[in-house]
Amino acid sequence: MKIRIVAAGGKMPAWVQEGYNEYAKRLPRELTLEMVEVPLGNRGQKNSAALVEKARQKEGEAMLAAINSRDHVVALEVKGKPWSTEQLSRELSGWQMSGDNMCLLIGGPDGLSADCVARANQKWSLSPLTLPHPLVRVLLAEQLYRAWTLLAGHPYHK
Repeated sequence: MKIRIVAAGGKMPAWVQEGYNEYAKRLPRELTLEMVEVPLGNRGQKNSAALVEKARQKEGEAMLAAINSRDHVVALEVKGKPWSTEQLSRELSGWQMSGDNMCLLIGGPDGLSADCVARANQKWSLSPLTLPHPLVRVLLAEQLYRAWTLLAGHPYHK
């Protein structure tokens, strides 16, 4: 199964790439993790509501273009359902059994477009806290690895 993380933004600091790569490489060959970055939309210097919405729409269009029609899509959304690590492990098991590839969406600074949220099969909230987007990439890779270790009976989770 392939899990594709589609994230708005690029040019992450080295620590983000190193952290993400560390957990991605720990996953087994049958569970690959791939990062797809889409460019941030132009919000201008004044960050007007119209420009922000236009930027979010542009990011959403690029994200939707990166999704295959058969992908199971999970939107990382503050209004989504919070999962414990054990719940994520059960979700991961179900995703693996479905045979579909996964696509996890990380929005830009203003969140996901309405079209991305509507396309999602599930909505997941990592935390009620506002998390920096670079940190979300590392956190997500680590939690997917941790969920897999639970399924595999690996001692990492303990």
